[in-house]
Amino acid sequence: MGGRRFRRSRSERGSGPHVRGAQLTGPEPERVRRPYDSTLRRQRAAEGRERILDAGCELLRGSSIRDWRALTVRAVAERAGVNERTVYRHFSNERALRDEVMRRLAEQAGIDLDALELDDVVDVTARILETVSSHPLERRVPLDPTLTATGQQQRDALLRAVAARTEGWSEADQAVAAAMFDVLWSVAAYERVVGDWQLERAQAIKGITWVVGLIEEAVRSGRRPLDVSSWGSDAG
Repeated sequence: MGGRRFRRSRSERGSGPHVRGAQLTGPEPERVRRPYDSTLRRQRAAEGRERILDAGCELLRGSSIRDWRALTVRAVAERAGVNERTVYRHFSNERALRDEVMRRLAEQAGIDLDALELDDVVDVTARILETVSSHPLERRVPLDPTLTATGQQQRDALLRAVAARTEGWSEADQAVAAAMFDVLWSVAAYERVVGDWQLERAQAIKGITWVVGLIEEAVRSGRRPLDVSSWGSDAG
């Protein structure tokens, strides 16, 4: 028997541990695959997008609301603590990023222009101007001295005209009323309605003078601009 060698059958060789050289090996353990958590991935992506938009809004706080030169993909990426490729993963280009930042600013101000109704205009106006006032004013280009002097002459004339009919008003009320007249008859107001609204020259003039007439009527009736409660009592 010492000289005989016993060979196991093929079925015996295929089962159980076997020797390969000096290493004892067994069947490889099955790999446990973790289920793909798409919910967590979407949540992290949404958080990253929010961080990028917040960074964009922060970059605008130190400049005029109309000055968006600081809002670049690179600057936003640095502020948000991500790389530029991550920004482009959420926004196809810089314009798309800026559009979303503008939507975020409107959302923060509580402004929904898609749902705007006539009864909302006063409130939305206040919200827009509150947002604008939270930013520094844009640096103005100095005018020609003749234009500067003419502008001051116009403001002085308006203050005198308003003060003459509002003896019981505070100086602040008088200044606000005069300032509204000044805004409406300004070159900027005319250019806005003709350029942006594409109104004809005659339409622009009639529209602006119509609003000027409404303010004049309010001043005559004693409806002070800084006392909104007086509007209701006189409106009926």
